[in-house]
Amino acid sequence: MKILGIITARGGSKRLPRKNIKEFLGKPLLAWVTQAGLKSGVLDRFILTTDDEEIAKIGKKYDIEVPFIRPAELAQDKSSSYGVVRHTVDWLKENENYEADWIILLEPTSPGTQVSHIKEVRDIISKRDDIDSLIGVSEMPVHFSHTREFNKDENGIIKRVHDDEVLKNVIMRTQDIPVSYFPNSAIYAFKTKNLYDGNKSLWGNSTYGYLMDEKYVTNIDIQEDWDKAEAKVKKTLKK
Repeated sequence: MKILGIITARGGSKRLPRKNIKEFLGKPLLAWVTQAGLKSGVLDRFILTTDDEEIAKIGKKYDIEVPFIRPAELAQDKSSSYGVVRHTVDWLKENENYEADWIILLEPTSPGTQVSHIKEVRDIISKRDDIDSLIGVSEMPVHFSHTREFNKDENGIIKRVHDDEVLKNVIMRTQDIPVSYFPNSAIYAFKTKNLYDGNKSLWGNSTYGYLMDEKYVTNIDIQEDWDKAEAKVKKTLKK
């Protein structure tokens, strides 16, 4: 089974300018997930797609392939992941006659992603015939559970969002709240054929939730996220 690894890293981050190549614990943020992908040994090819020459240069320094510069129209705030990945896959097919069975997509803003995570994802997608996509998930903190999500009407009265239950009928004891999960933006995988099924989506009909410990999860958009991510990754490095 051929697995194509892809990292998407555009140059136009507004809330935290140049974040993908900003120094994070001694090396560019982009380098962390790049090195994890290379060390995993499970990626048949590993591509960085970027619109930015400086990001491309740094990517090459850390030994990831940068066979093209992404078109500007695919590097806008509203550009879809589908469009970016589809462009990468189409370019490789048209220019190098290269096709893969699966794609593993890694985010440069997730420096906590480990080699073991990438290997485990490979093992899952190679053994499960009943799935066509995978997404990294983590347990939702109980205080953010959907069972505690409320709307407020014009009179200030609250009812639960999903079923209009009044407060007295809602489970409130922490130990009684069912486990739920959120997508953690760390790792994704999907069959290449999903891109061509007419739905313009990375996802198929059966998406596996790959559970990751929250201590490895970071999602960096603003400086506060950056500071928290550095503290979190420092802890994992000490273990």
